Amino acid sequence: MQADRRRLNAPPGGTAPPVFATAPKTKLQRPTRTREPDQHRKLFLRTGIVPSASGSAYYEIPPQQQQQTGLLVPQSSSLKITCTVHGPRPLPRNAAFSPNLLLSTHVKFAPFATRNRRGYVQNASERDLGAHLETALRGVVIGERFPKSGCEVVVTVLEGEEDGWWAGNAEGRGGGWGMMGVLAGCITVASAALVDAGIDCVDLVSGGVAAVVQAGTDQRGDDGVVAIDPAPSEHDGGIRAACVVGYLQSRDEVTEMWMKGDAGMRAEQLIDEAVKAASLTRAVLAEAVKEAVEMKLEKVEGNAVAAASVKEGKGKSKDVVMTG
Repeated sequence: MQADRRRLNAPPGGTAPPVFATAPKTKLQRPTRTREPDQHRKLFLRTGIVPSASGSAYYEIPPQQQQQTGLLVPQSSSLKITCTVHGPRPLPRNAAFSPNLLLSTHVKFAPFATRNRRGYVQNASERDLGAHLETALRGVVIGERFPKSGCEVVVTVLEGEEDGWWAGNAEGRGGGWGMMGVLAGCITVASAALVDAGIDCVDLVSGGVAAVVQAGTDQRGDDGVVAIDPAPSEHDGGIRAACVVGYLQSRDEVTEMWMKGDAGMRAEQLIDEAVKAASLTRAVLAEAVKEAVEMKLEKVEGNAVAAASVKEGKGKSKDVVMTG
């Protein structure tokens, strides 16, 4: 029987996946929040990472605690998001006339973004994130300046926050609380990518998240504490409610708000703290955009100086030196 050269054949024998066991003497310690309730984690933001796209940005919140436990996996996850903007570009000729810019958003988790491997097809939670992101960006983009044009915002989550500590009990790993922080990061990185693409916006929109967290598993009867930028793995008592907002600081407007859980009488305080978190994120967003604009201006000035020097060199006669 002749082998098929157009495909990779499987090995003749059976294979078994490797199993990594934890060392018996390794003690797992749950990460704890050492920040104040009104203190945001440090974040990294940069634009122009994908040259082929009209605009792009990268957003990252590194893990706060680095412990040498000898494990191959970190104690807590970080948040890494990339965004590319394609457009504005004209719509097909057979499309109906649109006086405004048609904005479409697409949010997708990478298969390796979470501990439970995700599929390649967009699921319901990712479609919900895309709908929330589109609502947050639609109130920012000045669509009247791009008639019969379309713009596509593609967000890829390279690493997403977990709903709880991966080595804890099953109670802290549910609820979908990690999606709230992911949405706040998607709003911020998409705003930076839109500015990098040169699309006119009324203001920079930044995402912020706040949550009502419990003090611990032995204090479930208390009212909880309202903390900004919560990491679900750092709260042993769990999260009761969370709120995500897309905030325009100069206009003092909220373009998107998503509240989840039972906030009770603290709903208004929860929204105010989420707006505060968005204001802290906007400071980093504005600095990243300013740095990107300065780099572009320096590049344009350098090209202009080089072109002027070349033009001046053409009109001058040069002596020819012969060596032999």
